Order: sequence, then structure tokens, then C-alpha cells
Amino acid sequence: MKRQKGSIGDFMSTGLCLLGMTAVMLVYLGCARLIQTKTEISQIARKYILRMETAGMLTDEDRSALFGELEAAGATRVQLEGTTLWQVNYGDPIILQIQGKIEDRYDFTEKRVSTAKH
Repeated sequence: MKRQKGSIGDFMSTGLCLLGMTAVMLVYLGCARLIQTKTEISQIARKYILRMETAGMLTDEDRSALFGELEAAGATRVQLEGTTLWQVNYGDPIILQIQGKIEDRYDFTEKRVSTAKH
């Protein structure tokens, strides 16, 4: 068997493909992390709208706990504008609307609507 001469062009094309695939994979991982954070925020919102159904409003204790959980999930600049913060009657609509930023860069809004069942 004779050794064949290789060319730098073969090596370069392989190296560029590997570099391109690495860049695509890094972008994908960044996007997947953002999707995971948004999913976690959605689950937190679901948990607190269920509590609000029972209480008829977002209580002060739940509001503090909600802010803590959102901060732990990676949300910043959280606002509850539009959220039901006062007691409503049985069967009346209650709203939990969370707005903020993920990684101080990406805006998000999570809105949940239900009825009071207290």
C-alpha cells in the first residue's frame, strides 16, 4: 500500500464543517435554555393561579413567594400589572399577569385567567 498525498483543502473543509456545526450547537443550547426558563415561569404561574382560585386574590404572602420563585428561575424586573390583588366574589374572574425579563435581555409576559372558587 502506498501512502497517498493529501491536500490541505480536504483538511480545511472538514475543519470548517466541524466549526460550523459547533456554532450551530452552541446557538441551539442557548435557545433551549431560554425555552426551559420560560417553561419554568409558566409552571410557576400555573401554581399561583390555582392558589388564587382558592383565595380569591393574590395574597401578600403568595406575592412574596411568587417573586422569590421567579427570581430563582431567572426572571428579573418582574411586574404584576393587571393582576387581581383584591378580593373577588365566588365565580368572578381572577387574573395573574406576570411581565418581566429573562437574563435582563428577553421580555416575557405570562397571563393566566380563571374564576374564583373560594
